[in-house]
Parts: sequence; structure tokens; C-alpha cells
Amino acid sequence: MSDYLTLFIWVAVIGVIFTWLWRRGDLLRLSRFVQETREELKKCSWPTWQELKGSTVVVTISIALLGAFTVLVDYLLHLAVRVIMM
Repeated sequence: MSDYLTLFIWVAVIGVIFTWLWRRGDLLRLSRFVQETREELKKCSWPTWQELKGSTVVVTISIALLGAFTVLVDYLLHLAVRVIMM
């Protein structure tokens, strides 16, 4: 019985929130926003599968190179600090 009461309370709370948002006009604004977003996305030019794969490879290689550079600089600075501290 407790589960049904909890379910009823949640349904009531969601219903009250929905009604409140509807009365304020927020649901209309949200639906207008979604509709305008869909229209703008239709105007976008999307990459082909080959372009997407190529861009992914470029980003992956760039991240690997940047990571290797960071590790190398960190190691060299570590060695420099060790030499200075001795």
C-alpha cells in the first residue's frame, strides 16, 4: 500500500509542476525552443563518415603528442629540480 501512496504523491507533484509551468507559459517557450533548434540543425552541414573518422584520428594523435610533450617537460623539470637541490 505504501508503494501506491508514494507513486500517487509523485504523480501529483509532477502534475502540479506541469500545470504550474503550463500556466506560466514555460512549456510553450520550451516547445518553441525545441522547434527552432530543430530548424537550425537542419541548416547545419554535417561531416561525412570519412571526414569524421579522419578528424578523430587527428584529434587522437594531437592528444597523444601533447601528453608525451607534457610528460617529457615534467620529467626534465623534475631532473632540473633534483640537480638544483643537490
